[in-house]
Amino acid sequence: MLSLMALARGSFPTRSAIILAIGIVGASLFFGDAVITPAISVLSAVEGMNVVTPTFQPYVVPLTLVILAILFSVQRFGTGGVALIFGPITAVWFLAIGLSGLNHIIADPEILWAISPHYIVAFLINSPDVAFVTVGAIFLAVTGAEALYADLGHFGRKPIVLAWLAIVFPCLLLNYAGQGAFVLAKNGHVGHPFFEMNEGWTLIPMVVLATAATVIASQAVISGAFSLTRQAVQLNMLPRIASQAVISGAFSLTRQAVQLNMLPRLEILHTSERQSGQIYMPRVNVLLALAVMLLVVGFGESSKLASAYGISVTGNMLVTTVLLFVVMTRIWKWRLWVAVAMTAVFAFIDIGFFASNIVKVFEGGWASLAVAFTIVLAMWTWVRGSRYLFDKTRRNEIPLDFLAGNLLKKKPQLVSGTAVFLTSDPQSAPTALMHSLKHYKVLHEQNVILSVVTAPQPLVPDSERVKMETVNELFMRVTLTFGYMEQPNIPRALAICRKQGWKFDIMTT
Repeated sequence: MLSLMALARGSFPTRSAIILAIGIVGASLFFGDAVITPAISVLSAVEGMNVVTPTFQPYVVPLTLVILAILFSVQRFGTGGVALIFGPITAVWFLAIGLSGLNHIIADPEILWAISPHYIVAFLINSPDVAFVTVGAIFLAVTGAEALYADLGHFGRKPIVLAWLAIVFPCLLLNYAGQGAFVLAKNGHVGHPFFEMNEGWTLIPMVVLATAATVIASQAVISGAFSLTRQAVQLNMLPRIASQAVISGAFSLTRQAVQLNMLPRLEILHTSERQSGQIYMPRVNVLLALAVMLLVVGFGESSKLASAYGISVTGNMLVTTVLLFVVMTRIWKWRLWVAVAMTAVFAFIDIGFFASNIVKVFEGGWASLAVAFTIVLAMWTWVRGSRYLFDKTRRNEIPLDFLAGNLLKKKPQLVSGTAVFLTSDPQSAPTALMHSLKHYKVLHEQNVILSVVTAPQPLVPDSERVKMETVNELFMRVTLTFGYMEQPNIPRALAICRKQGWKFDIMTT
């Protein structure tokens, strides 16, 4: 989402506010999804115990809260250790639901004719009003595949495509068709078809497996929320974020994360020595946990939460399509008619799903919109406030060229060595430099005004990493450029500066 926004925004140097607003809305809708998905997933799985015994009903919400509390409390330890069992459990889950559906398809194989798209087309034409409402209701089926793309950055395209075509899609198709056959066999008198079609000894194992699978799916969404927050920081959509490495020796200095300026100061902890993408954000984790648990307590049943689910996901899909169109036309330079043809199909589907879900605002959809609105307000306030503060501060700052010229004419007491001043505005004299001149009346022999910027592209080659500009014999500007998907490595970048001719002694810098 934010990757697309960064690319699209870079193509509009003077009119990027609209793209920024679209990106903020999309990111906020994702957070709404990140709150609802764990709540509805775990709650619906635990409700399966009601099929085993109706006396379990009073314990559904308390047990759901316990499971969620455990889920969020273990985030600090990362998923490196337990991730080894995630894959096998998920594979067993999909195979189990596929076999569960296959059992009922064998009893009524004609249900497979439902795969033909002409039935849905006829339904839409003959009963548009009923179809419109039904489309909004069946969108919950997206949860069967959502975990695949919720944390896309950790896996990549190829593994997800293979998993989808080889296991996930066939098993989902078998299960949904099997549920249809089961409901028809019972003449529609079914409360929880997913669990009720598992009879005898298979019921309790299926409930346990469903609970484990929903916890794993929720983990993927939570991890995706962490990744999205970090990416927002790296794209200047949140305030400066101090990143502290929790692994000994993994990082040589505190992470430079002042790249996107989109949220307040947040703490990022790295939980894996092997994968820098595995992170933990304490404040985000606490806020997500509180929001998810409030939804569980407030709604009490997964059926009521279903109405809240679709709006955030369909809105996110629509925003992604809009940003993709901008990238196609402005960055990839596709012909307009080709881009329109490609995105029109997705836009038609997205708008249809979004329209059918937006009518459920008063049935529970307000919850996801409330979460999204809160995030939008926080991000937009920070972006506007940061810009206002930057403009006001800059009016009170002294231009670096002016100061450097005056100091060259009337030099203060010079001391040996090199001073490096990190700043976001290389055209103005850094505050630290001004304080040093004011209070200590001294200046180093060599002064470097260092700024770190984020490029509107994922990676930046080393040949374009460093830009050095000599102001005069006392001052030099150095700009380090990193892609929005890169981890800024200042020491390595400074080594490139040395190769390009900047001579300095690290012991006197």
